[in-house]
Amino acid sequence: MTSETTSPEQTLLNDLRAARPLLWTNDGRSDAARVETVVDGRAISLADSNAAQDRFLRFAPLLAKLFPELAETGGRIESGLHRVPAMQRALGLGPEQGALWVKADHSLPVAGSIKARGGIHEVLEFAETLALENGLVTRQSDYTVLAQAPARELFARYEVAVGSTGNLGLSIGVMAAALGFRATVHMSADAKEWKKTRLRARGVNVVEHAGDYAEAVAAGRRQAEQDAYCYFVDDERSLSLMLGYSAAALHLRDQFEAEGIVVDAAHPLFVYLPCGVGGAPAGIAFGLRQIYGPHVYAFFAEPTQSPCFFVEMLAPGKSVYDYGLDNRTEADGLAVPRASDLAAAAMAPILAGGYTVADETLFLDLHRLRVSEGMHIEPSAAAGFSGPRMLTRSAAGQAWLAETGLTAALPQATHLVWTTGGLFVPPEAYAEFAERGAAIAVRGDDDISPAG
Repeated sequence: MTSETTSPEQTLLNDLRAARPLLWTNDGRSDAARVETVVDGRAISLADSNAAQDRFLRFAPLLAKLFPELAETGGRIESGLHRVPAMQRALGLGPEQGALWVKADHSLPVAGSIKARGGIHEVLEFAETLALENGLVTRQSDYTVLAQAPARELFARYEVAVGSTGNLGLSIGVMAAALGFRATVHMSADAKEWKKTRLRARGVNVVEHAGDYAEAVAAGRRQAEQDAYCYFVDDERSLSLMLGYSAAALHLRDQFEAEGIVVDAAHPLFVYLPCGVGGAPAGIAFGLRQIYGPHVYAFFAEPTQSPCFFVEMLAPGKSVYDYGLDNRTEADGLAVPRASDLAAAAMAPILAGGYTVADETLFLDLHRLRVSEGMHIEPSAAAGFSGPRMLTRSAAGQAWLAETGLTAALPQATHLVWTTGGLFVPPEAYAEFAERGAAIAVRGDDDISPAG
């Protein structure tokens, strides 16, 4: 609780430094029907998301040929939308607080995580650029010709590199290798061993670094600068990644229509997105804002020890280390010390806010989801489930809902948790996650009462 002598801003800073769960809201969010988004001096819009989606569709026949698991979808990489009433009850959320849904990117094929969207898109864009420049295709061509010898020989001249804590590396490495590129993934110290093993099994060169995510990215960037035939996917600075993620909003729109879900002033949409460096949640939040305008409220979820996006919004250019945090978390995909300034700039007028989650809560919600809905996710993907509770049950969340006039609309609201990874977690690793979550549930531990 905030004391009479402590301002809300100071309370937030105290909670941040103490690694306590907190909720923050973005005073700079615009309620305008349309918000211009400028990235690196270029205005982007829904047309750019549509262009990314069109690229995925051009490559779909080729992807169906390269990956047997995509045969049923004709080469489209998409995930299901699920109403999760049992999980809603497990979280203690009543129907008067809206309906809980899951966008199941934890089950995305090929890469097994949300990174399949942005990472695969950027590799496809690079491959398409090379193929067009070398006369192998036009945009009206059948792209399955890119599985033939001329294209494979062209792609084999180039290396695709990336720095990653794990999931982005998987998406980049798997797709680049499948197309015939040489692929290198620079992995930070917190990357899981099974992710390195999976990459190596696909013929990807994995370079391990003793430092954190930022150091792995910097190492990959230096390598690419020394080799004209090395293309570096820069998670901190890439518009292509962001637009690849934004295309997800187009498919979600179709899924909402099929389910009869309305998004307007009387039916607000709250979206909860796990956040590492920020590119994936920013892309999705951007796409949704283009479609639903001010009626979508995006919240980013971060570990208490790695809230880099909140730090960037609070003090641009700072890292979590500047606030005494150690960037150590079981949510390996979210273990990032400094956010993308590109993503932060794009989110300044769009993002509703964010919150932080203790690691134990990630395992508890992972356990709840397994028991209630039979869904298996990795710890970082569980970060979204604290969002509805933070918003509806904390003093800070209730105050924000009242200030924005949203309290009365809650019974008609949609709460969408975006689960981000877990499909390829080895059974023995998942069993450890589940056991840890079950033990926390037995103890009755929970952090649903954030300070403020």
